[in-house]
Amino acid sequence: MGRRTAVTPSLPRPARASDLSPSQVRAGLACLRDIIAANGWPPLIWTRADGYQLGAGPAALQAYERAALTKKLTEFRRFITGTVAPHAAAHPGDKWVKHIIAQLNSIESTLDLVVSS
Repeated sequence: MGRRTAVTPSLPRPARASDLSPSQVRAGLACLRDIIAANGWPPLIWTRADGYQLGAGPAALQAYERAALTKKLTEFRRFITGTVAPHAAAHPGDKWVKHIIAQLNSIESTLDLVVSS
């Protein structure tokens, strides 16, 4: 069975148009975002409805930010439940795991507040 590469909906078209791999397109977009931020230009966002946008309005930016944070919060929660919680259960007296749990709970709470506001 061949290896499958996960491709986000935004990558196939630029990859085909540029003859680059999805990984190269992803790296190029990350570099472009760094350049945009360094120069103080409007952020580059992507939506399913409109594709890539540079200079989107406040409502589009907020929707993009909320969606990105929601995705990160889900990944974060899976990290806690799939890695940190089992570590804590296996080593309940571990000073490191107690510290990391306290910090991660704080971060999770903050992200949850931002996403739900």
